[in-house]
Amino acid sequence: MIATASFVILLISITVQIVYILRRNNSDRLSHFLVLVSSILLFIVTVYRSIEIRFIAVTNTFESLVFFSAVICLLVFIYKFKLKEKASEYMVFGGTIVAFIMLAVASSPIAPKLIQAPIPVLRSYWLVLHVTFSFIGESFFALSFISAIIYLLTKDENKRQDLDRLTLNLITIGYPIFTAGALLFGSIWARYAWGSFWSWDPKETWALITWLVYTGYLHARYIKKLRGSFSAIIAITGFLFTLFTFFGVNFLLSGLHSYG
Repeated sequence: MIATASFVILLISITVQIVYILRRNNSDRLSHFLVLVSSILLFIVTVYRSIEIRFIAVTNTFESLVFFSAVICLLVFIYKFKLKEKASEYMVFGGTIVAFIMLAVASSPIAPKLIQAPIPVLRSYWLVLHVTFSFIGESFFALSFISAIIYLLTKDENKRQDLDRLTLNLITIGYPIFTAGALLFGSIWARYAWGSFWSWDPKETWALITWLVYTGYLHARYIKKLRGSFSAIIAITGFLFTLFTFFGVNFLLSGLHSYG
């Protein structure tokens, strides 16, 4: 019921944002607080399920998506709260939409919601660090995906520069967090679970590919000093690979990560 309430609140927030966007009015002072409420409710879901299973509830698809959506909502609120009137209403709208979609998938039949203790191999705090850090990093990537798309659709040069800088800042913050979660903590957990730091499992491989895309983005920006549409396309590609690493690998490819 709490997750459903969060879902409804996000839907209301999206409706409010659409109204303000259609009116070309950037004085929306309500929707981002609704997004914050949704985030808090989703974190409560995580806490409740954690108490029920006596472990941190991020070990299955439903729990992971709830956590992912909660973090994205929190970042959307922080972005809007920090920049206030200077915040792009399209950034807030896009971030809310992504969080809503993730929660919609979590609410679908492909994500079983049964509360049950994880199997022994999943009861590792290295796994918790692996999952949480990965999704926190990917939440920054999600917002960079939105800012990159808006950049490509925007013609105002000043706004393009702001969006370009925002995309860079989001990826710069998310990259080390994702690196720690997906590669460092993930490798340590793999050693604990399977006896090897790296097994070229499909999810490991695609996580590495995703990491290389974002590494390429940062290399292009900081070393080659490349910017503009080229770097925006890399940022978009990176998040599409991020989505495939989670959804595509989970449902299309079998491997060591096939725990549900």
